[in-house]
Amino acid sequence: MKDNQQELLPLCDEQGNITGAATRGECHNGSRLMHPVVHLHVFNSRGELYLQKRPDWKDIQPGKWDTAVGGHVDLGENVEQALKREVEEEIGITNYTPERIKVYVYDSVRECELVFVHKTVYDGNIRPTNELDGGRFWSIAEIKAKIGKEVFTPNFEQEFQQVFG
Repeated sequence: MKDNQQELLPLCDEQGNITGAATRGECHNGSRLMHPVVHLHVFNSRGELYLQKRPDWKDIQPGKWDTAVGGHVDLGENVEQALKREVEEEIGITNYTPERIKVYVYDSVRECELVFVHKTVYDGNIRPTNELDGGRFWSIAEIKAKIGKEVFTPNFEQEFQQVFG
C-alpha cells in the first residue's frame, strides 16, 4: 500500500474558502499549497487519548504515533463529511459526537494545512483499519513523558501542546 500522489485535493485560504485544486504529490512536495485536513482526538471516559500508529508506507512521518484520526478533505467534500468518512475509514466508528475545538494553520517544510481539530469521548470498540498500523489509548502523563523523543509526529506534538497543554 502507498499514498496516491495523483489524488486531487482542494486548496484553500486561511478562512477555509476553496481556491483551487492540486495533487497530493504537489501539496506534499514542499510547495506549501494550503489544503484542508480534519483531526479527531478520541478520549475515553478515563481521560486517556487514543493514538494511531502510522504505517511505514505513509509518505509523511511513517512509523510515528499520531492523532487518532487525521485526513484530507476531499475535493467536493465539506469538513463534516470528511471527518465522518475519515473516522470510519481509519478507526471504524460511526456513533460518536464530534466537538470542533480549534482551526489553525500547520506549516512545515513539506506542507501547509488548514487543520480542523475535533474531539470526542468514546468508550466503544475501536477497530483500526489497514490504513493504520494499529493504535491504543495513552495516559496524558505517558504522552507528556514521550514528547520530544521522536515517538510522535511533530504535528501531533504541536497540536497536543497547543490544545491540551
